[in-house]
Amino acid sequence: MTTIKPAIAIGAGVAVARRTEALFRSSGALRDGHFLLKSGRHGDAYVEKFAVLSDPAATSELCGFWAAAARRDDGSPAVDLVAGPTTGGVILAFETARQLGVRSIFAEEVHDADGGTHREFRRGFTIRAGERVLLVDDILTTGGSLLAMLPAVEAMGGEIVECAVLVDRSGGRSALTSPSTGRVYALRSLWQLDLPTYDPGPETCPQCATGAPLHAPGSTGTGA
Repeated sequence: MTTIKPAIAIGAGVAVARRTEALFRSSGALRDGHFLLKSGRHGDAYVEKFAVLSDPAATSELCGFWAAAARRDDGSPAVDLVAGPTTGGVILAFETARQLGVRSIFAEEVHDADGGTHREFRRGFTIRAGERVLLVDDILTTGGSLLAMLPAVEAMGGEIVECAVLVDRSGGRSALTSPSTGRVYALRSLWQLDLPTYDPGPETCPQCATGAPLHAPGSTGTGA
């Protein structure tokens, strides 16, 4: 009997991953080409998250997977609020919170005087001490956006229940460690996607070697 629940959970996870992949593919979110990724590395495929997030029905369904996992057996929410980083995390946090019936807030990237950046809750957003927080984001590659969220939540006294992403491109990361406190938080993804990335240059990147135009998608622009 001890193996039944884990087996059911694994089966459900596989079904969720397949459905997530189907929604991304049907929206045209997977694109081929030569891309400059946010990490600075190059890729020959790119996931355009907003091709999915621009579809309210698809977004609602994806957030529903998180909302279902964030409920107790009696149906009540196991978290007090949902938070995400700008930009995609704003949409995901709002819709997940709406389904759970809890608050939604987001953290923005703020530039430091020394040229660095950090995440900060602005616009009057607050987290009361001890409030249970679900952190959500869209695509995990290096984990930078969520890692920057952890100190912002901790500084306000929030208790992070879990970190959740739509797509994990990190190779199967299962936890995030706070850069300020060293606390470790569980990380869950709906779909793991293994797409190779390369250091820039013709010696390391196949697309650079062929002279293919380089595109910087998303908020960084679309030009070569």
